[in-house]
Amino acid sequence: MPLSMKEKQSVTNVMREEYRKASKKRKSRILDEFCKLTGYNRSYGARKLRSRQESRFHKKYKKVLQKPRGRKRKYGAECLKPLTTVWSVMDFACGKRVAAGMADVLDALLRSKEVCLDEITENKLRTVSASTIDRLLAVKRKQMCPKGRATTKPGSLLKSQIPIRTGTEWDEKRPGYVEMDTVAHCGESTRGQYVVTLDVTDIQTCWSEQRAALNKAGKHVFAEFKKIRAQLPFTLYGIDCDSGAEFINGLMFRYCEDENITFTRGRPYRKNDGCHVEQKNWSIVRQTVGYGRFEAENECALLNIIYDNQRLLTNFFMPSQKLTTKERDGGRIIRTLDKPLTPYRRVMESKHIDDKAKAALTETFETLNPAALRREVRRLVSELYKLGAQLRGAQEYWQDDTHLTGQLDDAI
Repeated sequence: MPLSMKEKQSVTNVMREEYRKASKKRKSRILDEFCKLTGYNRSYGARKLRSRQESRFHKKYKKVLQKPRGRKRKYGAECLKPLTTVWSVMDFACGKRVAAGMADVLDALLRSKEVCLDEITENKLRTVSASTIDRLLAVKRKQMCPKGRATTKPGSLLKSQIPIRTGTEWDEKRPGYVEMDTVAHCGESTRGQYVVTLDVTDIQTCWSEQRAALNKAGKHVFAEFKKIRAQLPFTLYGIDCDSGAEFINGLMFRYCEDENITFTRGRPYRKNDGCHVEQKNWSIVRQTVGYGRFEAENECALLNIIYDNQRLLTNFFMPSQKLTTKERDGGRIIRTLDKPLTPYRRVMESKHIDDKAKAALTETFETLNPAALRREVRRLVSELYKLGAQLRGAQEYWQDDTHLTGQLDDAI
């Protein structure tokens, strides 16, 4: 008569100890006897006898339950919650960027008492790899890829006097050479006046600044550009932009001549000429405030308050990678990227920036609470959309608010 599952378990527990202590010849005889009693084949029987885990019979489910094989899990529930907080503060970045910025963000969160960790959990988070971060956060990660509208209109004035950038006149290894672009907040239609965001990105350090202007008129964009220049932690040497009329005008041209700033433009219909700033248009502007329509002065003012907070998060706590080499091997293109670093860390490593500017940045960095900044940005964005809903109708205005990364607000 065959043994029941519970009887097989009892036989296994008894013979396991004898099997472990036996010689090789004796193990073979024990295995034969064990397989004869239980009906297991030799491979499965040997594995059962070699197992160091105690099996137990579950009365409810009428089956034997065993502990899973393999390594014991290192990162449990105690790590997931603070990791989710760090990830949320970093605007749901990929594992490589989260791992690179973990030390700075975690130090700031601990300093601000946003998280409380024991020593073991803190050490685990500081040493977690990028692949493990992606694996732990896979369930919570949601990807949305909405598309926007291009509103660049060519500016013919002075076009012949502003050279197309070839790269030879720029020293991109030195901070101070920036790309510049505008992002339209026109919603579903480009009719009438609408707010635009001026986006300025330094090529060497990836330092990025944004300011909202009431419309694309050259005087409004130029006024916001001067405010951005005052916030840059380095000297401005060169500007590159597209051929839009908001840049190709007398105000900007004369200003660059007077300030000895190299002024160049990209080729028409080649937006990848400004690839550094185009990438920030999505990762900062669109991911922060979305694709809604903003046209009133109070909306423009609120956008600038949002950017005042967002710039601190982006430049001090959001690592980015830069392409160092690109080679073609037959049909493959092999790209090599540098180590992810925040713009703040790139500025601190630069030899071209004086110690006084670095000391001021360090002083600012040590006072920042990234979780509080992230909460404030999300609160202001929500207020911005509510304001738009009051001005132009809730049904129309909230339809594109689904991406506003509010799913994990509880984490921070």
